[in-house]
Amino acid sequence: MSTSHALLGLLEHEPSHGYELKQRFDRLFSPDRPLPFGQVYATLARLERDGRVTAGAAERVDGPDRRRYAITADGEHELARWVAAPLMPEPHLQAALYTKVVLAILSGESLTALLDRQRHAHLARMRELTALRRTAQMATALLADYALFHLEADLRWMELTSSRLEDLQTQVAAADRRER
Repeated sequence: MSTSHALLGLLEHEPSHGYELKQRFDRLFSPDRPLPFGQVYATLARLERDGRVTAGAAERVDGPDRRRYAITADGEHELARWVAAPLMPEPHLQAALYTKVVLAILSGESLTALLDRQRHAHLARMRELTALRRTAQMATALLADYALFHLEADLRWMELTSSRLEDLQTQVAAADRRER
């Protein structure tokens, strides 16, 4: 996710303090992985440096001084450009799970055990997300659905890989011998 674009989008509606932006970001985009305050302020500093936001004078409100940030015309143009542009399809042809499978082959580890452990982890996460969806508000439920669909695709890949283990082991071993 582009944190800078998300913050620009939140500022498009009204100027806000960093603390308010962090709270809205967490609530709208990442309910189970809060954005660190340091990342919010570092991102706002870069956006200010690049002319996409302006920061008002420090205000004394109960607690530390706060600055209210506002989106600039350049920030609005960048946000509109980013929203209109399609995302590059994921994933790239390098996945951590595939890397683990190849390394297990090279080290002689049990691929069946590795894939079984991964399936159990995926299924446990799917149960958590399914339970979350039942009580979550729409935004969180949609994020959970997105994650569930990706986990389902991973499970399908694991099944396909399990059915091709012998061929994969042969090809990885042959490629490794050629490289040595």
